[in-house]
Amino acid sequence: MGCKLKKLLYGLKQSPRQWHKHFDSFTGGKRYTQSHYDLYVYYNKLSGEEYVYLLLYVDDMLIDFKSRSVINKLRKDLSSEFEMEVLGEAKNVLGMEIERDRNSDKICLTQKEHLKKEVQKFTLMATQNL
Repeated sequence: MGCKLKKLLYGLKQSPRQWHKHFDSFTGGKRYTQSHYDLYVYYNKLSGEEYVYLLLYVDDMLIDFKSRSVINKLRKDLSSEFEMEVLGEAKNVLGMEIERDRNSDKICLTQKEHLKKEVQKFTLMATQNL
C-alpha cells in the first residue's frame, strides 16, 4: 500500500529532521522498531512470525502486511497523526516495478523500464560513434 504525505518537507533546512523525529516518536508509541540496517524501515512483530513493515522514502511510505484489515487500521492511525493521501497498491517504487503473484505468495521487483532506457542510450551512442 503506498501513501504520500501532503505536507511538504521542502524549504526549511530542519524540516525533514523534525518530521522524522515526529515519525520516530509516533512509531515508537505504536510499538514499531526502527531497523538497525536501514533507518527508514520500521517493523512491528504481531503474532507468531508475522511482521508489519513501514518503509519511508522522503515523503512517501509503503506499508507491507498480508491482512488488509491490519493495513487499514495502521492507515487510520497514521491519518490521525499525519496528513496523507492513500495511493493504493504500489506498482512502481524508486524506479522498480512491482509484480505480484498472489496465488504463489511471491513478489518480483524488476527494472525493465530502466534497462530499456539504458539499452536505448547505449544503442544510440554506438550508432553515433560509427
